[in-house]
Amino acid sequence: MRLFQCEACGQLIHFENRTCTRCGHLLGYLPEVNDLSAVEPEPEEGIVRSLSDGRRYRFCANVALDACNWLLPEEQEGEFCRACRHNRMVPDLTVPVNVEKWLRIERAKHRLIYSLLRLGLPLENPEDRRGGLCFDFLADRPDAPETPRVMTGHDEGVITIALAEADDVERERRRTDLGEPYRTLLGHFRHEVGHYYWNRLVRDQNHLEAFRAVFGDERADYGAALNAHYANGAAPDWQAHFVSAYATSHPWEDFAETFKHYVHIVDTLEMARAFGMKVRPRLDKTGALQTSVEINPYNACAIEQLIDDWLPLTVALNSLNRCLGMADAYPFVLTPAVVTKLGFVNDLVHGRAALDPPGAEAPAAPVAQPGVGENQPQTA
Repeated sequence: MRLFQCEACGQLIHFENRTCTRCGHLLGYLPEVNDLSAVEPEPEEGIVRSLSDGRRYRFCANVALDACNWLLPEEQEGEFCRACRHNRMVPDLTVPVNVEKWLRIERAKHRLIYSLLRLGLPLENPEDRRGGLCFDFLADRPDAPETPRVMTGHDEGVITIALAEADDVERERRRTDLGEPYRTLLGHFRHEVGHYYWNRLVRDQNHLEAFRAVFGDERADYGAALNAHYANGAAPDWQAHFVSAYATSHPWEDFAETFKHYVHIVDTLEMARAFGMKVRPRLDKTGALQTSVEINPYNACAIEQLIDDWLPLTVALNSLNRCLGMADAYPFVLTPAVVTKLGFVNDLVHGRAALDPPGAEAPAAPVAQPGVGENQPQTA
């Protein structure tokens, strides 16, 4: 994520801002050029002109619900922007508590789509391609206790996010019950989309053998592997080879967890670069904890460059959090084995992963338990 500047007055503005706090101009995000632009209304209803490029745009239909600030070209068909066009189901928005939680989910989703666009990853929705990316944001049904609880997961391009995960208290309860050091909405999105990109980039683009050499054989029974993980937990030495305990359950989950952390790293480093951050502790005579974040991490960098900047930054972030009595911002250990996996994801994203020999076969993608709730197709 980066910082932006209002073209009308020069004020520093942020990705989620709807209006400039200094001059009052409306703001709209232009995904094609990665700019949060000040806009001015045109005589025609619903049309605005960008002060960034002078072109005419419309706001996404979800601006009416304060769920989006993205723009789409005036001539583009449809009501929804490049982020919201992937929504398939949203919760019942006549219920006020659902609206509050959905808005939190939308903020996380827009940050996800920002990163995917910056990485140049394929973003077809089901109208473009069978198995394209779409989102179901589903609510549990307290009026029907016999109905299965909504489960966050992925199934051939459909990512389900349980609305309950937008409740901070409930999410923290689940984090504690599962013994996780970290659980956020943005983390859920980045993990689940990792499953989608395993399909799109590994399975569909013939990188299975290279994947198996790093992550193991995904043909192992997925359901049995998850049952064993929940029954027995991770091995005592899991941190030597995996970024999280859950990553040990199956190669699919290892890849999704690694993909999540890769996006964590590049997106946070971009913001650190935007702030001109440097880490140079006076007591560090070896230079091991020194860095100046200058590279654009969304470009095709070597994984070693990213990690060299990332590790000192996380030490500083964690130390600052502890001073505030808060948990570590990044409570994870990146061992050489984990860095190798991150390097595979980095190569895969930038088109550098090794291709399979002819004749390689791929299994089906993991199937998530579908969610059920009082939900509705996305409407303006």
